[in-house]
Amino acid sequence: MNAVARPDLLPRRRVLLDMAIGLASLGLAGCGFALRKAPTFAFQTIRLQGNEGTAVARELREALQANGLQVLTSAAAQPTQPTQPAQVVLTVVTDQRERAVVGQTAAGQVRELQLRTRFVFRLRAANEKTLIDDTELLLERDISFTETAVLSKDAEEAMLYRDMQGDIVQQVLRRLAAVKSL
Repeated sequence: MNAVARPDLLPRRRVLLDMAIGLASLGLAGCGFALRKAPTFAFQTIRLQGNEGTAVARELREALQANGLQVLTSAAAQPTQPTQPAQVVLTVVTDQRERAVVGQTAAGQVRELQLRTRFVFRLRAANEKTLIDDTELLLERDISFTETAVLSKDAEEAMLYRDMQGDIVQQVLRRLAAVKSL
């Protein structure tokens, strides 16, 4: 008799399961989740100055241009470019890469390295009003090291530096987008 009663319960369970899934999806839709959109800026022209020849500064310039901003560089970097007023000036104070030994064997051989990328910048309006004070972004990555795989570890190190560089550019873009008025 139990075997006969169970088929009657299956459609009811299915309906209850469908209702539970529907309610859960409604709850997720109402939580405010949304995909990240392209940043919007309170300015249309920006001047880069300072350490603008570094890899992070070059990638930052490309990302700003890709987001629709007109990017000007200092006259020292591009002497043929006419001097134009920019709405804001982004000064790259520091852009450096560091490599430190953090682990050694008893024989003094390097076993672990720490890679760091340090980026310090500030943002000022054309009227010298400080919009973003000196801000330091420091990213660190650990990497194991072995003498038998030096070439592959060099490639891994370069990849980690490129990854940190992209992370810094995205963080700077988000901070620039947070400026709502000049």
